[in-house]
Formats: sequence, C-alpha cells, structure tokens
Amino acid sequence: MPRMADETLIIETPEHVELQFALASIGNRFLACAIDHLVQVLAVTAVTFLFLGLGFKVQSLGSRVARAVEEGNLWIAALLILISFVIFFGYFVFFETLWNGQTPGKRWMRLRVIQEDGRPINFFAAFSRNMLRLADMLPPPFYSLGIVSIFASERAKRIGDFIANTVVIKERTAEAPKFDDIFTSDVIDTALRRIAPAVSFQADVRAVTEPEIEIIESFLRRRYDIPEHPRAWLAWRIAVPLIEKLQPSFAGAFNYEGFLEELLARYRVKR
Repeated sequence: MPRMADETLIIETPEHVELQFALASIGNRFLACAIDHLVQVLAVTAVTFLFLGLGFKVQSLGSRVARAVEEGNLWIAALLILISFVIFFGYFVFFETLWNGQTPGKRWMRLRVIQEDGRPINFFAAFSRNMLRLADMLPPPFYSLGIVSIFASERAKRIGDFIANTVVIKERTAEAPKFDDIFTSDVIDTALRRIAPAVSFQADVRAVTEPEIEIIESFLRRRYDIPEHPRAWLAWRIAVPLIEKLQPSFAGAFNYEGFLEELLARYRVKR
C-alpha cells in the first residue's frame, strides 16, 4: 500500500516490508523535460531540413511535371507533419518503455517513472501517461496545468500520472568505494561492506545454500553500478525467496539490501 512521508513514497509489499522512493522535485522534472524537448526540437529540425532538401529535388524535375510536383510536395508536407507528431508523442513512450521509465532527460537528471506499487513501468502505462501530455501543457506553451497538478497532488503527479497510476522518483545512487578506501579498509571484499540501514532478524542461516550466497555476493558487489529502482527491485527478487525459506523474525526497521548484507555476514561467520 503506497503512502507518503516527507516527500518519500513508501510502498509496502505483500510481504509487509517497505520500499522507499524519493519523489522527484518539480525543478528536476522541469529540467529533464526541457532536455527531452530540446532533443525533440533537434530531431524535428533535422527531419525538416531533410524533407526540404527532398522538396527542392522534386521541384528541380521541371515544369512538365508541375502537377506531380505539387502533389509530391503535399505528400512531403503531410509526411513531415506525421513524423513530427510521432516524434512528439512517441519519443516519451519509446524511451520510457525501452529504458524502464527513463528518457534521455530523466536519465541525465537521475529520474525514473515507476508504477505506484513499485513495479517497473510497462508500455501501456508509458502510453497512457504520455497521450495526455497535451492536457498537461494547457495553456501552451508551458506545462501550466501539469505544474498545478503536481503541486496539488499528494504524490506530485501530473494528469497523465493519475491515468497511468505512475509516479516519478529521484534515484539515489550509492558511491562505489574509492581505490584508496579499498586498501585502507579492513574489509577488502566489497560484498561485505555495509552501506544499507542495519537489519536485525532471527533465523537459522545454515539453511542457506552456497549457490544462494554466491548470488547475494554477486549482487552486493555489482550494486554500485545499478540505478536505485532496478537495484531495489533486484534486491527484492533475491531476498523474497530467502525470506520464505528462512521465515525470519525481524526487529526494528527493514530493507531488502540491509537484510542481504546481514545474511551474508552471518553466513560467513557460521562457516
């Protein structure tokens, strides 16, 4: 069940544990959108020059085919309008589907669109939220109605987000340990470094197998290169089968990455 706490979206999973996502600020969303629209303008400009060049070549055929030229120019203009429409609407749908909720602008600003229950966005959600982009832009040329909606809604949602049940989050990427830190620290293996909030639990970790531990270690070593949402989702996918297997009892706060860190540490001690 999603709920809010100090600009943070807290999602409780069916296992009754929480995922926390920082909501994107309106300033970051505006900058990301500006970058995306700049890319769109450049794309439309390039296509326009391409079709203008094609139009000039058609006109150079001579007056004997003047009627055909005129019809050809009309087709070129119609095709240019169609391509511009596809670039404007298809751009966001294409990238948000391909890049798991990100466009070039959102990737630059470290933002991501996810569904309200924490799942990655799919094509239908990306299509729904972006088909209403024109409504958010009323009155043109700025996102006036969209800005009002973001300010007025509890989860900073524009109109398209309400229809698609999506939210925009800010990714927090953890810094990988620096070269000097690795060789001055007592902990050489990066999988054993504690960077997530501590998780306390009671369970017999001897039930965990070595292949399962290898998966945990692989994730904990690679997590520094994974954006926050896929990283939290991957930690969830790894942890849930282990939670079902161990049936642990938890005390205090819980997060999946901290659980995996603690589980690995206890397993290594037991060996």
